[in-house]
Amino acid sequence: MKLANTASISFAALRRNKVRSSLTALGVIIGVASVIAMIALSTGARSAIDQQIQSAGTNVVYISAGSMGRQAGVRQGTGSTQTFTLEDANAIRDQVPTVVKMTPVVRGRAQVIAGDQNWNTQAEGGNEDYLAIRNWPVASGSNFTARDVQIADKVCLLGATVAEMLFAGQDPVGQIIRVKNLPFRVVGVLAAKGQGQWGDDQDDIVVAPYTTLQKKLLGITYIQRAMVSAARPETVEETAVAITRLMRQRHRINNPEDDDFSVRTVEEMAQTRVQLADTMTGLLMSVASVSLLVGGIGIMNIMLVSVTERTREIGLRMAVGARTRDILRQFLAEAITLSILGGLVGIALGVGVSTTLTQTLGWPTEITSTSIVLAFGFAATVGVFFGYYPARKAASLDPIDALRYE
Repeated sequence: MKLANTASISFAALRRNKVRSSLTALGVIIGVASVIAMIALSTGARSAIDQQIQSAGTNVVYISAGSMGRQAGVRQGTGSTQTFTLEDANAIRDQVPTVVKMTPVVRGRAQVIAGDQNWNTQAEGGNEDYLAIRNWPVASGSNFTARDVQIADKVCLLGATVAEMLFAGQDPVGQIIRVKNLPFRVVGVLAAKGQGQWGDDQDDIVVAPYTTLQKKLLGITYIQRAMVSAARPETVEETAVAITRLMRQRHRINNPEDDDFSVRTVEEMAQTRVQLADTMTGLLMSVASVSLLVGGIGIMNIMLVSVTERTREIGLRMAVGARTRDILRQFLAEAITLSILGGLVGIALGVGVSTTLTQTLGWPTEITSTSIVLAFGFAATVGVFFGYYPARKAASLDPIDALRYE
């Protein structure tokens, strides 16, 4: 039998039982759609995490006051101590060779007012390298200078969200705002960054010289955090280790349990989310695999029923010259056709579901050609694997017994 004839007979057999064929293909459709959607969610989540890591800064290492270790039997949370000083931050910049930029950081919530508009936001202080470390361009205006930091000048940069809330589309550069009733001159507006890796709005922020916030707004002498930028991505971990060693030396700490600081990298902070995404993807892919397995079993069941129903037809074909391999090829073609049609519909459904999830729920999804090829390959494999046994059973029938079958 020629391949064209085999395909024609397969389609004719499936068309004779349209409802049964559709219901049989449903398991494959659901399985393939699930595979497409799950891979799209996983890939989208990873891409979103990568973007958030990049938006956090360039090769950034965070050093924070406080630690999750025990001090005198008491667990200290991050930011809970006042032992992190400017001298510590300067020592990190000067004595760790892989550090290229460093900024001290102080922060606190503040009510900001401009005219008759007001907004509660995060006020964060850094030095002139703060934006470079965080890889944060200025959309309009300019960054504050080293001199502004030195003299604790009352100047600030507005995040995109704060600028919109206070000035509603107007240019804030040169305007005066009040931060906790202290007047600040706006020197620039930051480019929009969007959502952070913990779901926070990175643009809901006012950035000012850390000396200004430290002395005039918060009334503190210590710093809460420092951010440093490593020379290259491959030196980030090395930098974190060197900083930890230096801080323990400066604070005379011998036991890591007694650390009064914490050192973390952006990649380390994102690792938990990556592991969670991988776990959820594994679980959902397991569900999708079960759907494909059920679909394959359905195909095998229906093909066995079809062999029984068409026993006399098989005997007649053999009697007029059909060979064993022709019968095998015919029934195998029917099973593969059923699974491939289900796979094509499943791919379309999976793409639609992924797009709908992004548009309605805002979940990041990314459909790749690899996922489509993988899902289609699964569908074809299901057809071959679960269709072979019924096809083999049909091909092994005795022509005489088949012709006598009632």
